[in-house]
Amino acid sequence: MHIEPGVVDAAKMALAYGTAAAAAGYSLKVINDDLQTHSVVSFGVRSVIAAFGVFIFFEILPHFAVGISEVHIILGTTLFLLLGSGPAALGLAGGLAIQGFLFAPTDLPMYFVNISTLLFPLFAVDALAKKVIPSTTAYVDLRYLDVLKMSAVYQGGVVAWVAFWAIYGQGFGSENLTAVTSFGVAYLLVILIEPLADLAALAGAKSLRDLTDKGVFANRLHNAAT
Repeated sequence: MHIEPGVVDAAKMALAYGTAAAAAGYSLKVINDDLQTHSVVSFGVRSVIAAFGVFIFFEILPHFAVGISEVHIILGTTLFLLLGSGPAALGLAGGLAIQGFLFAPTDLPMYFVNISTLLFPLFAVDALAKKVIPSTTAYVDLRYLDVLKMSAVYQGGVVAWVAFWAIYGQGFGSENLTAVTSFGVAYLLVILIEPLADLAALAGAKSLRDLTDKGVFANRLHNAAT
């Protein structure tokens, strides 16, 4: 989902700075919420795990250029379910920064564009989970339909933000719209893959509860909301 340098030129980057600042502000809110129910050590461990996972998503897992951007298997919902929204937000920001500084420095000018694209869909998943998942349900007990809804919201949000930045930066020309459409169609593959990854991760956590219910993962993974 990387927006390539030049898609949004320097004259239009002020909006990206604003959206990234808003995402950072909301990240502080979800981080504070996390720290109400987890220790600082638990939060730190989960954030490191999230950042390492994001780095793997970008650099190790298959990715390919389609249309206006690249299709990456970014398992945002998986991070949310296992680690919580606060660590997932910090991990997405940190993992993207590590990937940019170490492997793709040419992408750094688009960091604020790309981080907005990653974080706002995560916040939407967080809001959806609070609305549709009963407080008495632990995440390890979610059904396929539950995780499919969250995956569709996250990956659909990524596609929507990529489309927004592409049109904001390059306009409504037919070539640009075709590139955006082809990217969105390709991302349907990720929407199909992610719920399966979510369910596999949740099944593994449930079967290994003695190992996964020790603060290394989010409390909600195994427990009802408090």
